[in-house]
Amino acid sequence: MRISPMELAERAAALTAASSPCRTCPNACRAERTAGEFGRCRLGGGARVAGYGPHFGEEPPLVGRFGSGTVFLSACNLACLFCQNARISQDREGTDVTDSELAGIFLRIQEMRCHNLNLVTPTPHTAAIVRALRIARDAGFSLPIVWNCGGYESAEVLRHLDGIVDLYMPDLKYGNDAVARELSGVGDYVARSQAALLEMHRQVGDLMIDDDGVAQRGLLVRHLILPKGLAGTEEVMRFIVEEISRDTYVNVMGQYRPCHRASEIPSLRRRITKEELDDALERARSVGLHRLAPF
Repeated sequence: MRISPMELAERAAALTAASSPCRTCPNACRAERTAGEFGRCRLGGGARVAGYGPHFGEEPPLVGRFGSGTVFLSACNLACLFCQNARISQDREGTDVTDSELAGIFLRIQEMRCHNLNLVTPTPHTAAIVRALRIARDAGFSLPIVWNCGGYESAEVLRHLDGIVDLYMPDLKYGNDAVARELSGVGDYVARSQAALLEMHRQVGDLMIDDDGVAQRGLLVRHLILPKGLAGTEEVMRFIVEEISRDTYVNVMGQYRPCHRASEIPSLRRRITKEELDDALERARSVGLHRLAPF
């Protein structure tokens, strides 16, 4: 981490204060989480973990030889109808952990020789994560940290992570707020996610990969293609090129399948076609993106 232990403690305190009444994410539900209230994400003041360990199914720059040290955190600040991890993100499958227990998980990830600490759906847990990192750092934790999120972030809260997070890996789900409202339950996704990505890129820049092909720092954007162009791929890619960087590493993902409550939306009841994926990739290339990773 690129900040002092004292600064890390101050960030942890500021984030804890922001979690009660909660303004951790753009939902700003103002739940008194440290007093036992649950936020819109249905998470209290601590963290909840569904599982952890080396993961070899992430993007190649994260996996390397020994895997990405993934921690699956329960609860989410979005409510995507097509979520493939709904049992964890929306049903909150997992176990509540103390800050010390979470720090212990981080240290075990390091002992497993993973290349990074990959925090999946970290947003509702931001304060608990930073408190745990403070404990883990004192015990020798030093892995690069991956913020693997849904893109619906508070830019103000992200500023508290400057110097802590090394690799940001947000989803950039939509180019249209009406679709975001229908499919994920938030009506201001586009502006919030764009502001978040601008802040992420300000902090870490374009993705930097070492001689062994392992990512060390930077921004890696995921975009899941949805049937019938619902994701607004061209708008998303154009924003990345015009406002972030044409050197942004973008994973155009074609693995959508109907999950969770997707059957409620007729357009989501099927997988995407090869033609839809090819079209999305062509739209990305046509606006100037060249670091594309179909996955």
